[in-house]
Amino acid sequence: MEELIQRIATEVGIDPALARKAVEIIINFLHRDGPQPMVGELIGKFPGAEALLRDHGEGGAKGFLGGKLAGLFGGGMGAMAALNELTDAGLELDQVQQVTRLVVDFAKEHAGEETVDQVIGQIPGLSQFV
Repeated sequence: MEELIQRIATEVGIDPALARKAVEIIINFLHRDGPQPMVGELIGKFPGAEALLRDHGEGGAKGFLGGKLAGLFGGGMGAMAALNELTDAGLELDQVQQVTRLVVDFAKEHAGEETVDQVIGQIPGLSQFV
């Protein structure tokens, strides 16, 4: 997980604490709103994700991009709630997209492209964002 956080901080040009918060939001979103059991498989292969969920998980709360940005990605209120969470944390929209792509790339490195693509493909609106 630290490798990913450092990669995000460097490539996006943000503070490591903000990079960590963004990863927490994204992992929580996938855990809450992603298709099971594929998300479980992905999280099991994503270094540090299980510990992050254990330490910073949000339980059953729904959301990844809701409210004022709901129409931006067409569907998927879960994805919209997460976008709101990411922008509320301090990321600009272009930074959200950069961070999301880096998280997806990291997940593909560890869980495999097919698994990650299947998860993304089953979350409405998310594929347009990554």
